[in-house]
Amino acid sequence: MSMLRALYDWTMRLGASPHAVWALVFIAFIESSFFPIPVDVLLIAMILAARQRAWWLATLCTLASVAGGYFGYFIGASLFETVGRPIIDFYGFQDTFLRFTVQYNEMGAWIVAVFGLTPFPYKVVTIASGVTQLDPLIFGIASLGSRGLRFFLVAALIWYFGPPIRQFVEKYLGWVALACVVLLIGGFLMIKYVF
Repeated sequence: MSMLRALYDWTMRLGASPHAVWALVFIAFIESSFFPIPVDVLLIAMILAARQRAWWLATLCTLASVAGGYFGYFIGASLFETVGRPIIDFYGFQDTFLRFTVQYNEMGAWIVAVFGLTPFPYKVVTIASGVTQLDPLIFGIASLGSRGLRFFLVAALIWYFGPPIRQFVEKYLGWVALACVVLLIGGFLMIKYVF
């Protein structure tokens, strides 16, 4: 618990630091193509630290995430065997990925739009989009819509409920962390057994 508290305090300090915006943009970019930790954690901390910047931070997060999505698309289209496959293997999605590539021909835009909102690792979707040669314009529009909706929804909730959420998180940090892990694992299981 003390390690979790130290990590929370570090994230809150980073969220209030002058370098936080660059860290947010960087993490949003790499999270869409290969980094395993969701950018939402830093976005929430930054909004809690400065609620008046909520919409600006959500905008930056969205744009960086979409740009990172295009990098994931490039990995899938050009570097799948050397870079993309190891990322898919890391997440244990080999079978799911094969089913994804078949479905992409029929529902690519919807897959990008739906999974851009979920806890499912978005980088799997971006790489699959490149492998299947999903139309880059459609990929970009679907990514912009889903990632924007996700980050602006997070921003709106934190902006509206800001101080009480911060107090709640700080009081029940262990339970909040457990709930996040359960949601993340639930997303993985849903993909594994539904698709």
